[in-house]
Amino acid sequence: MSVVAKTEAILNLARSRAVHDREQLLLGIVDLCEDDDGDRAVVSSPAVQALLSSIFMSLVVEAERDIRIRLAEKLASATWAPAALINVLALDDIEIARPIIAASPILQDQDLIRLLVDATIEHQIEVARRPRLGPPVIAEILRQSEPAVLTALAGNATAEVTHDDLGALVALSEKVVALRTPLSRHPKLSGDLARALYLWVGQALRQSLVARFELDAAALDAAIAQSVRETHGALAQGLELELPRLREDEQAEMERRLIAKLDVAGQLRPGYLLRVLREHRLSLFIGGLTTLGRFEPSQIQRAIESDRPELLALACAGVGIDRSVFPTILTLVRELNGGRPGGGAEGAHHAQTTIASLSPDIAQVAFRKAIEKA
Repeated sequence: MSVVAKTEAILNLARSRAVHDREQLLLGIVDLCEDDDGDRAVVSSPAVQALLSSIFMSLVVEAERDIRIRLAEKLASATWAPAALINVLALDDIEIARPIIAASPILQDQDLIRLLVDATIEHQIEVARRPRLGPPVIAEILRQSEPAVLTALAGNATAEVTHDDLGALVALSEKVVALRTPLSRHPKLSGDLARALYLWVGQALRQSLVARFELDAAALDAAIAQSVRETHGALAQGLELELPRLREDEQAEMERRLIAKLDVAGQLRPGYLLRVLREHRLSLFIGGLTTLGRFEPSQIQRAIESDRPELLALACAGVGIDRSVFPTILTLVRELNGGRPGGGAEGAHHAQTTIASLSPDIAQVAFRKAIEKA
């Protein structure tokens, strides 16, 4: 259909007040503006832009949701679309807004920042995924520090993030677990940031970082162990002054208070369990493992008294203790607990195999089910 014919059809639609014809008019104007034979200079002129904006805005208000979806898809890459219309569509329902936020060249940094401030979390996530996202928008995402939006940004390989931006994301990954995987794969991740990220990720991602950046895993593991000792040492050393030589019941109560204080302070971590075992304090190990996993004390007690070391392995895996550390923990527990849990070397091997591919959540569920049958 020629431009003349399209124009005539649009004029006929404009004379109608029927809802269907008004919607067809809306899409017809888009087609006319996009016509390859159209004069882009005319369409982009201020006078025509003002007219188009007025026409579109009046029609969009009356348009059904399906029509607005089609309109957004048509205008997503349009360079001539009125800015007011594009911003209205960007704030519409997420299914309508998504193509506009993802691709519209009309949206500027200030428009995207307004979406981060005023729109829903789904809109904010789409902003963070937008290709070639600019520094001002990235700065606002980091300022707000919404975990889901940060994670979308970490997975956006084309965003114009700086070394400092990635450093901020790596620091946030200590608490925002979802950041770790996309950050480990980010093309702009540097060796120094990879070493920092290594501290927070699990074994599989550590292996990936070691392979990608040729990191010294042994040195990093040693540094982590030292950091754990120093971090826990300062707080625990002060709190453990509360544990003088007391009667057994008083000792147990003081240990319970110590574990509770460490937990509240955010200092009760898997590394603490290994430390107290090396200090020959089995009861603190039991209390710490119980609290970290939100287990019952009787469950952990039954696990270490059994002949099935895989029970203890599941409990340890459930609080994030790496399978490579478990043999050391099992050896220390056996030394302090009269050789229990039993099972010998074969049982120890079976225990480590049992937790080889289990996530903490799955390991916790498996432990609770297994201990019920023990």
